[in-house]
Parts: sequence; C-alpha cells; structure tokens
Amino acid sequence: MDRSEGVESLWRARLRWRMRGAWLWPTFLALTLVEGFLLDALPPYEGAPRNVLAGLLLAGFANLFCIAALSPLAGRWLRRRRPDLPRPVADNYAGTALVCALAATVLAAGLAHRPAVVAEAADRRAQMAAVHDYVVSQEPAYRAGLARVDSIQIDAELYRSCVPGPDPKRWLCLFVETDQQPAGIRLDSDMVSNAMYRAGGGFR
Repeated sequence: MDRSEGVESLWRARLRWRMRGAWLWPTFLALTLVEGFLLDALPPYEGAPRNVLAGLLLAGFANLFCIAALSPLAGRWLRRRRPDLPRPVADNYAGTALVCALAATVLAAGLAHRPAVVAEAADRRAQMAAVHDYVVSQEPAYRAGLARVDSIQIDAELYRSCVPGPDPKRWLCLFVETDQQPAGIRLDSDMVSNAMYRAGGGFR
C-alpha cells in the first residue's frame, strides 16, 4: 500500500466515525420539539408549562444541559468501556443517549401525572357548573358576568370563584368544594376580587 492509499484509508475511517457519531444534534432538535409538545399535552408535574412555546424553551435548556454538562462525563465513562472510540464520537454517543433518556423520562412522568391532570380538569368543570347554577338560580343580576368568572384554587378541591357584576368593586364570590357530588357551594361575604383576595393573604 502506497502513501496515498494509506491517507485515503485514514480519511475514510475518520469519515466513517464522523458519520456514526453525527446523531447528537439531529436528535437534539427532534426531541426538543417532541418534549415541547409533551410538556403541553402531558405535563409531568403540577405547575409545568402548559403552552408549547414554554415547553420548547424548558426542553431546549434541559437538553443543552445534558449535552454541555453531562455528555463529557458520560463520554469519558464510555471510552473506558470502548477504548476504540474517538473522544468526539464517544461524547456524541453519550449525549444522544442522555437526550433520549430525558425524553423518555418526560414521557413517563407525563403519563404518570395524567390522572392528576384529568382529575383537576374535572374539578374545574364541576366548580364552573356549580357557579353557573348558583348564579342562575340565586343571583340573576350577575348572570352577565358568567362569561368572565375568575377562579383560583386555594386548597385541595377548594376554589374561590368570583363573578363580576354591575359594580366593579363588588364581586359575587363563592367557595366551591369539589370533593362531593354535586360540588358544594357557599357564599363568601367578602366581595373583593381574587386579585385583592390574594393580596390580602387569602382567608381573613
């Protein structure tokens, strides 16, 4: 084998390694998109982003952390097990595996948290139905405000729902308990909005 053939063989070997280690950034882009939609559709924890843009930003930062901070360490461990791997290729393999593992974790956590999300949605529907029925039957003067009900959760299965009325300083506010069928409801004599209620520290 002459020198030109040796150089060509070395070039081909390097190209082959580069092609084998070229999965990291395509995987990063694809899974960041997937995770962004997963965080919106299957939030893995209470308070997780509930829109795609916020999910994409969170997923992007998490994946970049895996690549920048963890993949060099994982790549070093991989090279100890596979000394034949060039360092960039080992880092690439490790980073790809970490990004895939993060996506799998997000999916698993989202599925595990799904029952809580479904229960919360059911609670909110129940409290809105209870407020609607109360206003229609007991406080028809506030009926026009049903399209602008402001509800906050102040405890497990306990909501404060406020309906605006003709006087912007006097809201019809109701405590709704969704741990019963139908939801329990009682009038709050304090007619301030939820914004002022929060500012005052909740129960007073």
